[in-house]
Amino acid sequence: MSQETASQKPLPVPSLRTPRGACDTHMHFYDSRYPDAPTSAFTPPDASVDDYRQLQSRLGLERVVIVQPPTYSTDNTCQLEKREVLGDAARMILVVDESTTDAQLETWTALGACGARFYMLAGAPLPWDLLEPVAARVAEFGWHVQLQTNGHELADLEPRLAALPGGLVIDHVGRFHDPVGVDHPSFKALLELVERGNCWVKLSGPYTSSLEDPPFDDLLATAQALVNAAPERMLWASNWPHPGHHGEYDDAMLLDLLLDWTEDETTRRHILADNPAELYGF
Repeated sequence: MSQETASQKPLPVPSLRTPRGACDTHMHFYDSRYPDAPTSAFTPPDASVDDYRQLQSRLGLERVVIVQPPTYSTDNTCQLEKREVLGDAARMILVVDESTTDAQLETWTALGACGARFYMLAGAPLPWDLLEPVAARVAEFGWHVQLQTNGHELADLEPRLAALPGGLVIDHVGRFHDPVGVDHPSFKALLELVERGNCWVKLSGPYTSSLEDPPFDDLLATAQALVNAAPERMLWASNWPHPGHHGEYDDAMLLDLLLDWTEDETTRRHILADNPAELYGF
């Protein structure tokens, strides 16, 4: 049952008017028909294509990037199935390990996969020592690496990440546990990665690191600094259905954060439509 049906009242719509081609660059599908991996830290409730289409309609989104969640570890089947339903308006970020064959990568690329996920928090499906070999393999197929880790590690990780072939996408405003200021060494490392020209950052999931209630003012300075440094390499994402925070935050409010984090409509058009079109090949 969808959130709107369950509540029996209209859900809020955002104040921000999205441009044509607006893209949600990070969300997940969950389906209890698929078993959780032994490494999974928790089991989110089911989140279906029909539910997500309602969200797209409410927020004015046309395109989507489906991201393999740690719940299913290296078994990408659930996300592949949902992408088949959504069609060409969807791209995918999947988990690749040493058992993934070139034939699989070729097939997945044809289906819209364009990135290899490294989720390096509780329930991580892959070890750090696979980062470089997987990055090298997927770069041959035109893929990038998508990384989610505690942002406080970025100062130490920066040399490794800067040396990766292909592009790099970092989730959730860097996901600093706890939030940092713009002068923090790890935030400076994130800015250095972005300024190299092949690193993108998702302006998403503020509740994963903020210590405050919406509008998450403890992230405002770092979000604005990232946008000011490289608006052409910023992305927006819903992180729907908000694993670990299901039902706590409304998606319209999360989209409207861009009104505070950016200065003008042109920048928002880049973040919502132009940048994802370039990176994901829409």
